[in-house]
Amino acid sequence: MKLHISNTAGLNIFTAYGDGYVAVNHENYSENLIVLPENIISGWSTASIDTLCSDDMQKLLALDTEVILLGTGRRLRFPPSALMRPFAPAGIGLEVMDLQAACRTYNILAAEGRKVAAALLFD
Repeated sequence: MKLHISNTAGLNIFTAYGDGYVAVNHENYSENLIVLPENIISGWSTASIDTLCSDDMQKLLALDTEVILLGTGRRLRFPPSALMRPFAPAGIGLEVMDLQAACRTYNILAAEGRKVAAALLFD
């Protein structure tokens, strides 16, 4: 049973994901990217979760968002706490999860009209 109307017309929405790729509006991506409801930023970083640095995180801080979902690949892995620390004082929620959970959560928040970004790191 559908409990609410979901209007995602015109938004970037994850339509599929699998081993080594995600699809946004049916277009496949296999490199690190940031997905926002109105924009896609390909190649925001060349890092893995092990090589993520403050410059990568500064790019995320510069986004005009309420919450950032950091998808860390096939497994949930946290970056060093020093990299995560600047988000709370900036009033930005940073949620770390595996890539698939980040895609699912992003779709829900984007459909609710939230200012969300999914920053995805591929293994």
